[in-house]
Amino acid sequence: MTAVTRPRRSVLYMPGSNPRALDKGRSLPCDGIVMDLEDAVAPDAKQAARDAIAAALAAGGYGSREILIRVNGLDTPWGHDDLVFAAGQPAHGIILSKVESGGTVRQAESLLERNGAPDAMGIWCMVETPRGVLAAQEIAASTPRMAGLMLGTNDLAKDLHCLHTPDRMPLMTSFGLCLLAARAHGIAILDGVHADLNDDEGFAAVCRQGRELGFDGKTLIHPKTIAAANAAFSPRAEDIAWARRIAAAHAAAMAEGKGVLQVDGKLVEGLHVAEAQRLVAMADMIRELEGSTT
Repeated sequence: MTAVTRPRRSVLYMPGSNPRALDKGRSLPCDGIVMDLEDAVAPDAKQAARDAIAAALAAGGYGSREILIRVNGLDTPWGHDDLVFAAGQPAHGIILSKVESGGTVRQAESLLERNGAPDAMGIWCMVETPRGVLAAQEIAASTPRMAGLMLGTNDLAKDLHCLHTPDRMPLMTSFGLCLLAARAHGIAILDGVHADLNDDEGFAAVCRQGRELGFDGKTLIHPKTIAAANAAFSPRAEDIAWARRIAAAHAAAMAEGKGVLQVDGKLVEGLHVAEAQRLVAMADMIRELEGSTT
């Protein structure tokens, strides 16, 4: 499965130090869960958070949801131990915060590998500073383990000295550079969190905007926002139906040894077939995820 095939419509941050929240995550209709060791955990609770995450993952029950562990930076007192801990967990990947260079990624990767991280464990990077945005391509290309970029829009806006406007126009240059880097290197990219939990209309609007721009999904800080994110980033039913027709026609053509594929009299090229297959795989996984929460 490629980095962008798995659905990531809604990826919810949860404090690693809160076992009740981690337990609730098993029943929430989100596509992914970030078990957080960084901002959401007080300095004196870091080890307790690692213990709680280890217990939750050992118990299992998260179904097809993608599980990520956000670690503290290697320049903090907890970053080294976080990465050593994460390397041994049955998680899909780890998240590095405030990444500004490919070197930071490779340093973290080396530590993961020295501590037995499986080959399938991906690395996600938060881009939340001007330096990070300008280095987005270097970061995206830094390692075969690279799974995706996450925008830290609140910290980025602070560093840019820009206003928080409903249309998010001050962030468009940053969005564009990060989206280009992600797509150029075949990795996923997630939009930043929406901090105002009372702004349902505004949240729905930025989800629609994020989908229009090309983000794969939205990072979230509260379960109440999952449904709106899922609705905005789900593939349209008509697109899924068309993708299934292309995928089926391609399979039939391959079985018959045909090199040219036509659907409804239209020539379908290889890139369209690959996108159709990706969309079908994503739709099937969404159905599996939704079935696990009903």
